Amino acid sequence: MRTYSPKAAEIERAWLVIDADGLVLGRLSTVVASLLRGKHRPYFAPHLDTGDFVIVVNADKVVLTSNKADQKFAYRHSGYPGGIRATSWKTLLTEDPVRLVESAVRGMVPKTRLGRAQMGKLFVYSGPDHPHAAQQPVAYDTSAIRRG
Repeated sequence: MRTYSPKAAEIERAWLVIDADGLVLGRLSTVVASLLRGKHRPYFAPHLDTGDFVIVVNADKVVLTSNKADQKFAYRHSGYPGGIRATSWKTLLTEDPVRLVESAVRGMVPKTRLGRAQMGKLFVYSGPDHPHAAQQPVAYDTSAIRRG
């Protein structure tokens, strides 16, 4: 028997809205990464982009457990010697929560062209509003994600 591989025309993409209010960052990002990759589909193939479009709203209300807000840092480097910059997650959560959620999800998708294409289907907003009403997104049930 041959292995089934879905064709591009057979892949149905949905638009999902996830409200991150009160959700733990790690648990939220694992669910979002799974939806972006398409692992919830019966025709999932690891070499194809079979995932959905995901809109995350209220990213500024995500919860960090334990002492992660003070102990963990987001690093970036300018490319010059001594050009490393560190920002605590606490600062990042208050100033740029979109970057915090995107980097958490980015760490859970493949580090390839496919992963970059899957990240292109993620839209994160710090407030409750988003400009994707024309796509008629469906609210994703977050009751299975444990709240902090």
